[in-house]
Amino acid sequence: MNAVSLLARILLAGAFLVEPAASGIARAQPAPAERPGAAPAAPADKDDNPAAPAPSAPRSPAATLDKLFERLAAAKTPEEAQGIARLIQRRWARSGSDTADLLMTRAQTAMKDKQVELAIELLDRVVTLEPDWAEAWNQRANALFLAGDPIRSMLDIGEALKREPRHYGAMIGLGTILRQQGDDKRAMAVFRRALEVYPQLEAGKNAVDSLKTDIDGRDA
Repeated sequence: MNAVSLLARILLAGAFLVEPAASGIARAQPAPAERPGAAPAAPADKDDNPAAPAPSAPRSPAATLDKLFERLAAAKTPEEAQGIARLIQRRWARSGSDTADLLMTRAQTAMKDKQVELAIELLDRVVTLEPDWAEAWNQRANALFLAGDPIRSMLDIGEALKREPRHYGAMIGLGTILRQQGDDKRAMAVFRRALEVYPQLEAGKNAVDSLKTDIDGRDA
């Protein structure tokens, strides 16, 4: 077993491959407490309708993301799913730190300009600043893959998936590396896992269909 296959075996056995619903529940946060010093709520008027529903508490970012993933899994068409996926990706793209977000933008520009080493340097700084940001690890994995370092790329994919087990983009990246290394069985498992999260994902469906063709051709 080569180093990539061994690493893949470890990653696939890891805790990041959990059920999407379970991971979403684990990340849900309580609604924020009332701002200190806020004026107390006015007492209800005696003539108010006692059956009137109370205003709902603001939904936390994690709960909003969970709802988006539920909608993504239930989407009936690729167009509907793509719209939901864009909303998810916008949330993934925000770290909460202006500095980290700016570095991420510069790193992505560097990758587009084929300045891969510069992108890796920038992303090294991002993961240091925001080590819990899944997308930072995923983007550095992409840069390392472009730099021809599949093992470090897979390690970063593992870090991304620990933080966001539903990251279908990271799963597609992992499956792509495994397929390039000839580990079709594990590649198929990862692509199918991505499709459990995002059933309309074209890249996942194409990868599974292509792998089936290759496997059937070898078995013929």
